[in-house]
Amino acid sequence: MKIMVAGHFGAGKSTLVHGLSQIPPVSTEEVMTSAGVGIDHTPLPTKSTTTVAMDFGRLHLSNDLVLYLFGAPGQARFFPVLEDLAVGALGALVLTDTRRLADTYPILQLIEDLNLSYAVAVNRFDGAPVIDDQRLRQVMDLADDTPLVACDARERSSSRDALIALVSHLLTPLPEAAR
Repeated sequence: MKIMVAGHFGAGKSTLVHGLSQIPPVSTEEVMTSAGVGIDHTPLPTKSTTTVAMDFGRLHLSNDLVLYLFGAPGQARFFPVLEDLAVGALGALVLTDTRRLADTYPILQLIEDLNLSYAVAVNRFDGAPVIDDQRLRQVMDLADDTPLVACDARERSSSRDALIALVSHLLTPLPEAAR
């Protein structure tokens, strides 16, 4: 199963893919340079690298079920890469940071435009505001059946639980009326 991990710049996508992968992950992290000034919205003063193509990890669930995790870059200039990575994906785990929810909206729109099923994982950063799930659903305009979970991408078990929420959602049969 191909799963895409998407989200805005600095949402924790690389951290999640690297933390879950059972193989040495493929990473395309590069040092940010002055070339991105004025192009990339980078409100994180301590972040010095960015994904320029993808992160890739593999997670064996059983002998006949393997998850291939593709972490997409989060800046708008890399949206064509995200679109390419979405080909063949069964769904997407969309990470967000409550300090920068507005940065999530273009990613959600793109995922919806690509007709991918998805779950939203609110990455719990230190010092980030905690927002009630009902309010998050409202401001992100999430459908009632879209999974919304909290996670800490630095913790393997928390990342695993977010991924389980997505996979469970993907494997839940649609009601007859929605088919």
